[in-house]
Amino acid sequence: MRPHDMGTLFDEAAAAGARTVFHLDRPLDIAPDAGTRWSVPELAALVRVTAARLAAAGVRPGDRVAIVKDNHWDYDLLACAAVRVGAVPALLSARLEPETLRTLLERLRPAALVTTSALLDRCRAASPPLRVTLDAEVPGALHLAALDAGRTRPPVRRSDDDPLVIHHTSGTTGVPKLVVHSTRTLVHKLARFEAVRYPGIGIRRDDVLLNASAYAHGRTFCWTAVILSTPPAEVVLLTGDDPDTADPLLRAHPPTVVEALPATYVRMRPLTTRLDNPFRRVRLYISTYDAVHPPALRAYLTATRHRRPLWMQGWGQTETGPLTFRFHTRRGTLAPGAETTARRLGRPVPGRTRLRAVDPDTLRPVPRGRPGLLLVRTAALALGYLTEDERWDAKRVGDWWSTGDIGVHHRDGSVSVLDREVDSMPGLSCLRTEDLLEERLPQALECVVLGATDGDPLPVVITADGRLDPGAWKEATNGLPALREPAVLTWDDVPRTGTGKVRRAALARRLTGTGLAGTGRWT
Repeated sequence: MRPHDMGTLFDEAAAAGARTVFHLDRPLDIAPDAGTRWSVPELAALVRVTAARLAAAGVRPGDRVAIVKDNHWDYDLLACAAVRVGAVPALLSARLEPETLRTLLERLRPAALVTTSALLDRCRAASPPLRVTLDAEVPGALHLAALDAGRTRPPVRRSDDDPLVIHHTSGTTGVPKLVVHSTRTLVHKLARFEAVRYPGIGIRRDDVLLNASAYAHGRTFCWTAVILSTPPAEVVLLTGDDPDTADPLLRAHPPTVVEALPATYVRMRPLTTRLDNPFRRVRLYISTYDAVHPPALRAYLTATRHRRPLWMQGWGQTETGPLTFRFHTRRGTLAPGAETTARRLGRPVPGRTRLRAVDPDTLRPVPRGRPGLLLVRTAALALGYLTEDERWDAKRVGDWWSTGDIGVHHRDGSVSVLDREVDSMPGLSCLRTEDLLEERLPQALECVVLGATDGDPLPVVITADGRLDPGAWKEATNGLPALREPAVLTWDDVPRTGTGKVRRAALARRLTGTGLAGTGRWT
């Protein structure tokens, strides 16, 4: 089955005989009393009922529906229900700062807001008159479970080029952008490309697939289409990244394929060293959003008993979907100097993506092997930024799209990302320096190097207890470019996006009182 209509996706999968069983770490927020085990027909029925309830609330074709809730896969189930009634779902992370959330709601101007009683207060200043709560009855709002689900309506069809869904970018360097995708860009160009059982990396019918993601973001909506099109035996879904909480579920259903956020891989890493670790059967790891540092790659590839496990690392953006892929192997991650090539993110997807590096000032191409601003061409490019047409147009360079990343297009066609342009400094890659520091500081959960507007870069070392041995730091920085004395923080001290990325601009302002080093022209 190939994905076509997100509003009827689960119905089509059920009709095709998909027998996948979904296991959750906690009940869905839209079905809190229905347990943690779901079949495809049961999920299809849930989407139909939810669509009927949204229609009963007053949601109409063409309406924008903002969805703000705790992290769970039912972000995508709600989105499919909204699509079914002809609306355009806009998925907003509950981890956004209240001011940022209100800004995005003001840009969005939704006809309806679907949220929880706790989050309603954060949204109230910019929320529409039609408010629907998931968890409890609240004065002035409708309660989803109390709405009439008996009047089911036929699915509303839309043009492949009409807006389908709205997601926001991570927001590492400022207020996130609202990215509008269509059925053509997200389903036909992105999901259909993945919905093939490729040898070695395609989903098999006997696979147990683990996904631990930020479900408000664009990757999982596309992932949902793919999984229902190439159904595995089981799917395990995690909403958090606490290893002790996840361990029992993963032991009960040890995965063969894992897709997780880079930050979640970091947080779950202690499980790799436990006796009979839950990753012992994994044949394929998948990561997107950001690079995974070499120590984490090594830990997971070593943890599995599979003879030749693969790690597939994708680089892309909300606006474009995946742009390049790279594969890591156990032998490669254990090789001397592996950390120096960790930022080489593979080659553009053949026949689908073109890439070039240009001078960020003149926009003229730079020779292969030299740093430049990375531009891409892809048919999967989104429709635009909602209410920010000028910002969208400013990132277009003729037929090319600016990623906002500084990187190197190598002679063999592969790409290395050095820094976001807004975070870049002459003669230094903050990202490569972070890789080297993490390799040399085993006690570090994460290292962040912030380019400064004046003076040397500021390193931030994140440890379990907020402490760092001065001697270990001195040894780790031997031979590196000049850095300031490190700021040592715990994981919870660091401002993060909904996908676990460090909000670099916010962290820089907190620690230095100034912004990042780059121009910010391409953000």
